Amino acid sequence: MTTRLLALTRSRTTPSRAVSALVVGLLLAVLLVFFVLPVLWLLLAPSKTAGQIVHDNPLSFGSFGRIGDAWRHLFSFEDGAVLVWLRNSAVYAGGSLLLTLLTSVPAGYALALTRFRGRKMLLAITLVTMIMPSATLVLPVFLELNAFHLIGTAWSVILPFSFYPFGVYLVYIYFATSLPRDLLAAARIDGCSEWQLFTRIALPLAKPVIGLVAFFSFVGNWNNFFLPYLVLPNSDQFPIQVGLNQLLSSTPSFNPVAGAGLNITIPELALAVIIAILPVLVLFLFSQRTLVSGMLAGATKE
Repeated sequence: MTTRLLALTRSRTTPSRAVSALVVGLLLAVLLVFFVLPVLWLLLAPSKTAGQIVHDNPLSFGSFGRIGDAWRHLFSFEDGAVLVWLRNSAVYAGGSLLLTLLTSVPAGYALALTRFRGRKMLLAITLVTMIMPSATLVLPVFLELNAFHLIGTAWSVILPFSFYPFGVYLVYIYFATSLPRDLLAAARIDGCSEWQLFTRIALPLAKPVIGLVAFFSFVGNWNNFFLPYLVLPNSDQFPIQVGLNQLLSSTPSFNPVAGAGLNITIPELALAVIIAILPVLVLFLFSQRTLVSGMLAGATKE
């Protein structure tokens, strides 16, 4: 009797497992088509000519010599404008990251561990601002920057980038849930001031979440296109994301009126995209451990 029941159970579970495996396989196939194949195409595109991209196998490799040609054509565009755009992106993203950490970390600490009038309202405003689409704030930010005569300067990008309510909320969650209150109480008994509590106890313990805020802030600022496109009028001020738009408009395949002598075709454009995402990729590869520990920070309460 027991053997028959086991056989019936196995016969019922086997089709369900097969269906589950089929669903998982179809899902992986869809992900492969829509995410992995475009990345492979992008990596292989600089190794071919524009004609080979159109007529040859999309996933075929051209030659290393063609990669060198695309590299020379790309970095000769407007006398090395790509290098200027990369430098500008590093300045904008790095400067705003520094200001973000200097403001977000103390703000999150204050919201989590101090009690003052208007604290709950300030936290609610932070949450509302965090979930608002960034495009909704572009017009008032532009008018404010224009009133202070900052349009066209590096500060017109760095200052808005430094406004990062999501970072404030991450730090608030960490300090509100993971920082041992007994440790702070013992430090106060030993005579530590509030500033010493923050710098000598809270900050060293908060390294994972600070790394998480730094990563998300840098990636968001590096990839931001809309605001720099509006506030920066000159090509030598563009970050790499806005520069890619200028490269796109200089590619005859996308802009028929573009000059034919610029040597900017699809391979050069693909190489520019790879170069633009390379800093973020390197940062991610070298900060995975910090990101994982930062994401788990605050997952448990004391």
